[in-house]
Amino acid sequence: MTTVKTLLDLPGLRLRPRAGADLLDRPVTRIYVTELPDPGRYLSAGELVLSGLLWWRGPGDAEPFVAALARSGAAALAASGADSDGIPDDVVDACERHRIPLLEVPIDLSFSVVTEQVVLALAAASDSSRKRLLAAADAPVGTLLESASAELGLPCWVLSTLGRVVAGTAPLPMPVEDVVQRYAARQDTAGPLTLTPVEGRHAVPWLIAVGGPLSTAQTELTEELAGLVGVTRARAKPSEADLTGDVRVVALRTEGSDESRDVLRELLPDATLVEPGGETTYAVTARWPSDAFTALSTVEPLLAARRIVCGVGDAAPRDEAREVAAYALAVASRRPGRVVVVPGEEIGVHQLLLAGAPDGLRAALRRRVLGPLLDYDAEQHTDLVHTVRVFLECSGSPTRAAKALHVHVNTLRYRIGRAGELLGADLTEFTDQLDVYLALRAGDQAG
Repeated sequence: MTTVKTLLDLPGLRLRPRAGADLLDRPVTRIYVTELPDPGRYLSAGELVLSGLLWWRGPGDAEPFVAALARSGAAALAASGADSDGIPDDVVDACERHRIPLLEVPIDLSFSVVTEQVVLALAAASDSSRKRLLAAADAPVGTLLESASAELGLPCWVLSTLGRVVAGTAPLPMPVEDVVQRYAARQDTAGPLTLTPVEGRHAVPWLIAVGGPLSTAQTELTEELAGLVGVTRARAKPSEADLTGDVRVVALRTEGSDESRDVLRELLPDATLVEPGGETTYAVTARWPSDAFTALSTVEPLLAARRIVCGVGDAAPRDEAREVAAYALAVASRRPGRVVVVPGEEIGVHQLLLAGAPDGLRAALRRRVLGPLLDYDAEQHTDLVHTVRVFLECSGSPTRAAKALHVHVNTLRYRIGRAGELLGADLTEFTDQLDVYLALRAGDQAG
């Protein structure tokens, strides 16, 4: 990394610090020559600004010029006083006030020599940075980031587009979800971050985020980092944790694509994948993340899948958890939405019991219990089946059911009495209520 102090140490330049002696460790990314009174719109962070002070006409002229350098994040000002009888005091004062290092260029030194020497120093530093980064190629992602951050002079992060910080050298200045949304919108920046995709064929991309705008040399080094992180990611072995006792089984389907394995591996990096398929993959894990829905919603726009559906089994022995996860996945697949997650805890016990029955048995149960009522509705063009269902879902309360159906309570009682006659059941008795309700749900058990 080239710093302001690096340039002071170049014997051919003979630069002398006039202000900001405590700021000489700032990284320099490139050189920019200007004589504009306010060059702000053309400046980038990390630049060494070289000026002959031709814009200076008298006291007060330095303030807007140096303020523009400070706003842009310039590394330093290198100035020659050849045409201004030395560097004016207000230039020195403005640099001190705005904390911009000021280097005095000897009046006998051509700007072309300064530019050439600085460019050569930057090129040599870039080559050295690349070699040092490559030397860490076999290191973990965190070590690669530390090395790259030192060379760039900027904080770095590796982000998963599932909303996870894989590694970083500082706290991320904005939510990961916001960064991913910018990337999904095909933007290469997010707030103060510059984004570069990590190389590799993965359904869930990773991003390199660097805390600031980049020079050409920094961009090249970041792209080198993206390649190395991609290799490291590809080499990583999937978890094969031997979990015992109660576990959670997760079933995830990426409808219309074979991305389920990559998505589940990224969502649950410590889980063991089992039954990996194309659209659907199962995983065994000790913990289900509470923010899984948010994470899946974040990455969904980047996937080829039409939508993501996920079922999560209860914490239970593996075989039991797997059955619940499979049923929860079936429930999720019937619900609307681009991302649907159904934990097993949301599913009623009666639904799980019915889920184990073959389709033919469920149809037979429905016909045996409800047959007379179904036939009556078909012949009389009534809907007593719906009335019975609402009544049972209101815990057998005539008042609540009448209100839900917008009828008088006496009308409700008459209908329930008529339905009971047709069914040969007493719909005020719990056991009869249970039989009828299970038969009702047998027709929509995966809803």
